[in-house]
Amino acid sequence: MFGIVRPCSHRLGEGLKTQWMAHLCGLCLALRGDHGQFARVVTNYDGLLISVLTEAQAERATGWRRTAGPCPLRGMRTASVAQGEGARLAAAVSLVLASAKVRDHVADKDGLLARRPVALAARRVAASWGRAGARTGSDVGFDTAVLVDAVDRQVGIEALAGPGTPLLTVTEPTETATAAAFAHTAVLAGRPGNAESLAEAGRLFGRLAHLLDAVEDRETDAASGAWNPLTATGTPLVEARRLADDALHGIRLALREVEFTDGKLAHLLLAHELGRSVDRAFGTSGCGHQAHADDTRGAFGPPQHGGPYNPQSPQSPHDGQNPYGGGGNPFGGAPSFPPPGPGRRGFWAGCAAAIGVCCTCKVCCADEFEGPWSRRRREGCLGNCDCSCCEACEICECCECCSCCDCGL
Repeated sequence: MFGIVRPCSHRLGEGLKTQWMAHLCGLCLALRGDHGQFARVVTNYDGLLISVLTEAQAERATGWRRTAGPCPLRGMRTASVAQGEGARLAAAVSLVLASAKVRDHVADKDGLLARRPVALAARRVAASWGRAGARTGSDVGFDTAVLVDAVDRQVGIEALAGPGTPLLTVTEPTETATAAAFAHTAVLAGRPGNAESLAEAGRLFGRLAHLLDAVEDRETDAASGAWNPLTATGTPLVEARRLADDALHGIRLALREVEFTDGKLAHLLLAHELGRSVDRAFGTSGCGHQAHADDTRGAFGPPQHGGPYNPQSPQSPHDGQNPYGGGGNPFGGAPSFPPPGPGRRGFWAGCAAAIGVCCTCKVCCADEFEGPWSRRRREGCLGNCDCSCCEACEICECCECCSCCDCGL
């Protein structure tokens, strides 16, 4: 699951986390229901924003939820999930944009896609997703041609871009696509007056998504020789950060003009989590919750070498052995060794463990899970908190008078 808005479970709280998971599962099930099991692989965090915005504006209180049956990705538990036109619009947008992304990777010959048979299969999958997204979009009154046109124009713009080209020229197609998707949520919710403000919020969200993707991939693209908008246009990170901050501020201003029936989750995701996504991409924030088992620095900084209690220290009087002698055993005899830690699994055993981890939903929902191959402790997607003020914001219980950011909501 990809996307830039990855909320922290410590900030969401139980109520908003349940809502967020309902939209995530609703998007996944909408993809499966309309397009089959394989289509579920395009489920993404940003796509569910469409479903969230649609429901947040709707006046009717019923009909937006249904009880879904047991699912392996939820540990075989039932759940209340989002349904209706918002989830289907999110599915259509996700399919069309995933189709474009696959075609882009094929054009760049990334990884296995450099091989002709694999590239041919990927093109067929991309074409199928594009047609499927167009059908679902048509069912909910949304013309996905605007998305397809934006993708096609993106290729031409990137081919012509060079040093001195304004970065916003490169991000324009993405902005146009997301503006159309955001605006259509107002139509589905019966709030046509919100369309203009949501189009502005969507336009700036598309800009931000493009910028953050470029920042996060900059080093990888440089190493592989892939095209990157920042490198191609010669845009420094300082300018990219300024544009990102301006876009974030613009989204918050646009949301002020939107009439929501219940906008708590939408506000949290677009006004707060999006800001943390910017900080995360530019490496300007940290989290007290992150404590990986393989982090050798410890809770109080890196280990201090040279002390008498560090057995690896050249100043240690015992050279790593037990101070009572006996080759490391306090009672003499053969040396004693600490119990061995869990070793790495082989390839096939790791594959089996990975299937088990995914099917029990530990990757998404667990605070921690064991890495399938390394067997090291890893954090679940919803446990990956990057916050430093989990209690200070109180999950924005009062969206109308939130003072923990300068969004004015």
